[in-house]
Amino acid sequence: MLTVVTTSPRVAPGLLSRAAWRALETAESVLAPAGHAQRPALEEAGIRVADPGQGAELTRSLAQAAGLGESVVWLPDAGVDVTEVLAGLGEGRTRVVAGSADLPGARLIDLVATMDRLRAECPWDARQTHESLAPHLLEEPYEALDALESGDQEAFREELGDVLLQVAFHARVAAERDDGTGYDVDDVADGIVAKLKRRHPHVFGDVTVSGADEVKLNWDAIKLQEKAEKQRALAERKGVRVPATEPVSALDGVPFGQPALALAAQLLRRAARAGVPADLARLAAQLDPGEPGSPDESSSPSPSGQQLGRDLFLLVARAREAGLDPEMELRAAARRYRDLVRAWERVREL
Repeated sequence: MLTVVTTSPRVAPGLLSRAAWRALETAESVLAPAGHAQRPALEEAGIRVADPGQGAELTRSLAQAAGLGESVVWLPDAGVDVTEVLAGLGEGRTRVVAGSADLPGARLIDLVATMDRLRAECPWDARQTHESLAPHLLEEPYEALDALESGDQEAFREELGDVLLQVAFHARVAAERDDGTGYDVDDVADGIVAKLKRRHPHVFGDVTVSGADEVKLNWDAIKLQEKAEKQRALAERKGVRVPATEPVSALDGVPFGQPALALAAQLLRRAARAGVPADLARLAAQLDPGEPGSPDESSSPSPSGQQLGRDLFLLVARAREAGLDPEMELRAAARRYRDLVRAWERVREL
């Protein structure tokens, strides 16, 4: 009888299921290729392992093992199609035991290994820096959003991979620094895991929440506390005394490098969650409800740049009040305009 023990190359050697170890310890012979990741652990456990060869030699070895009265265990390499190999050995002469399997996220290990090799062996990848990669860090999320809006889930999956590549690439570049500022992809993952746990005390702690709205409020409160602690720590490193009640704004951390429409929406969203009066949006635009030039009034056919900025900001505020995302609504309008232009172009060509 031939027993096939399947294993994952992404699981540490020796971490096998009890059924796998039982089969290995009671087998009369064990077959595994010379480079199999489990061989050192098996040999350390006192299990003798033989190389079954490759190709036709492997087929002969397995066929012979399946026809013998003794028990033989085969650990195939990860690249071997076990189903295809076993199909030619006949039913009732083989069995499969799961030795180890990938945990969720295990393929990220492949991404890290691939990135390491590209950085070492590809001339283009080797010369990249944080600065040269920066445009892709901005472009890839937009391409992912475009794929999501198209409804093509396969394209969206692929674009998410491109976004993930940017994280892995930047982390790989940072890992090469030896000036004390370096970090690797595990540091990046560890940082976001720690942040998620801190900001979800209702999941990882003993806090109770009434619903999603309270989760958001807690998130913002914890974020403000973290910001204050960082400011105090930075000041202490610089030797500056900081009051215990150093003011921290709810708008701290809002990136002003993002598109203006998204920036206005994020500012208003953050402010609303912090309890800022909605009237401040109109005050920021220096307009009163009935003042000429507001989006509700038909004013000058050629508004100034300043007036146009005010009107746009108020439109964003109105969208927020209506529960709409101005960025997404404008994108939808842009797509409708694109479709109309293409339809006009087709008619013109007739």
